[in-house]
Amino acid sequence: MRFYYYITILFAFIVSANSFSQEIKWISLEDAVYLQEAAPRNIIIDMYTNWCGPCKLLDRNTFANKDVAKYINDNFYAVKFNAEGNDIVNFKGYTFENPNYDPARANRRNSSHQLSQAFRIQAFPTIVFLDNILFALFNKPFDILS
Repeated sequence: MRFYYYITILFAFIVSANSFSQEIKWISLEDAVYLQEAAPRNIIIDMYTNWCGPCKLLDRNTFANKDVAKYINDNFYAVKFNAEGNDIVNFKGYTFENPNYDPARANRRNSSHQLSQAFRIQAFPTIVFLDNILFALFNKPFDILS
């Protein structure tokens, strides 16, 4: 009986400890642009793919860190974007999609999304920073995004 009591206490402790951890509040790019109109903030975009091992490490080791999550949530609108996914994104008056997306290859290498091409993303993971006027800070995008 004592054994079950200790297991229950341990379980309650683990659940409560996990409730104190902070996670990054990921939103879509369209939502980030909308929110930025009312409360200007820089945008951080995590460009990832489903098959990318280093992307999973970034999620598990960096983005899961409560201090990193707090800093990102306090200072950025955080966007997580699958650079080989099939989302349709409206950004800066353009519509970006992945016309060659193959659902059968959803968890393997797939065709590159037009938005990742516009930002000239060539490796994963890549972090893109946009300032409060939606200009990429470190990676010169194609002219249509400038």
